[in-house]
Amino acid sequence: MILIGRSKWVPPRQWTLWSLPRPALSYVLGVEAVAVTITALAVASTIFGAKAGVRPSEWIAFAVLATASILHLESARGIERRREMAANSSPYTNLKSLWVFAGLLLLPLSLVIALIAVSYGYSWIRVYGRTVAHRKVFSASTFILASAAATAVLRGGGLVTEPRVPTGPFSLIVVLGAAATWWLVNFALVIGAILMSSPDATARGALGDLSDQLVVVAGLGLGVAVGALQASYPWVVPILMVTVLALHRDLLLPQFQRAAGTDVKTGLATPAYWANAVPVELARAETLRSTVGLLMLDLDRFKEINDTYGHPAGDQALKAVGQSIRAEVRQGDLVARVGGDELAVLLPGASETELLEVAERIRDRLSTLTVSVDTAAEETAVLSGVPASIGAAVYPDVAKTMDQLVLAADNALLSAKRDGRNRIVAAQPNPPAVTDHADQPVD
Repeated sequence: MILIGRSKWVPPRQWTLWSLPRPALSYVLGVEAVAVTITALAVASTIFGAKAGVRPSEWIAFAVLATASILHLESARGIERRREMAANSSPYTNLKSLWVFAGLLLLPLSLVIALIAVSYGYSWIRVYGRTVAHRKVFSASTFILASAAATAVLRGGGLVTEPRVPTGPFSLIVVLGAAATWWLVNFALVIGAILMSSPDATARGALGDLSDQLVVVAGLGLGVAVGALQASYPWVVPILMVTVLALHRDLLLPQFQRAAGTDVKTGLATPAYWANAVPVELARAETLRSTVGLLMLDLDRFKEINDTYGHPAGDQALKAVGQSIRAEVRQGDLVARVGGDELAVLLPGASETELLEVAERIRDRLSTLTVSVDTAAEETAVLSGVPASIGAAVYPDVAKTMDQLVLAADNALLSAKRDGRNRIVAAQPNPPAVTDHADQPVD
């Protein structure tokens, strides 16, 4: 739970934004500059445009949506904090789009931007912590660009004046087109930032899971409903707000389940989550007559990083290691932190050949991994290579139960460390017991 009093103020000049690669920094600042320009033009249009000023009904709608957005964020701030931590190198999705898109149908663009500022300002202070202000600034900027693009679609479709709720088949198509445009622009801007700021990020990982984007689609759909009710039956909106808050956990169930089992330092699965997942996968493999591969990894001489640079540097290195491993495994494979610097990878359906291929990719990537870490002396150090010893085991080839599988992989890991570290050892099936028939009595 993040409280205002515990949030630490970080001056803008110390934001990690400035440590981004130059192309990524230029991209982020460029998006924010466009957002500032759009904001200035929207405010000027409201003040000096053909429809100067804001109508009382629009101020009321703004107040309702801003209040609803804050109540929504406050009710779910614990979930949202953990979900963002779990996102890592994939888009972090949320239901802010619900209130913003409702605003697009009811308010001039200048008030929509004000609504975005209220939502993200509250998130910065109350939900995510003040140390990630630069991320909230960029996210708010993507919302502004997406809202401007959606507004252009609404106007191009003939829905010029507010409220712009669908009243027939054609206007419904226009609104749906605006929603699709909003989603596409926001999604593309976020993906671009992830790929440019994380050289190790893959396109597949950056796209995230389909279920994540269904959250945004659900939010946009609910936004249309909220906008229509606010325009025609405003006293029904509080009832819908209660419904939205009640549905929030169900809409985010897949993400919440992942977040609940996520190690906050690395974004990997926790030991408890991993321990529950392994028997489930083994049971599924038994039913399907399939296999399950397991890799156990121990970072070589990781204690030296903590002793030399401090534990925060070790945490940064461990997070980079986790991201590197996830980049080398398949969609659906589970990467977990099962100890201090001990990691595990569960690969459903993997044969020994496939398992060793993945292990070799991981070993090679970690051997050449370059990580910038903050030292205890408030300086930056560059670690060149974070090698690991890896033990591999396959169910049911070398083990029939979870305990046997883990033990086989652990023993292989110990062999890898004894044999010189930074290497892979595969567990071998135990040979069948040999009976000396010569010693058996003869009937």
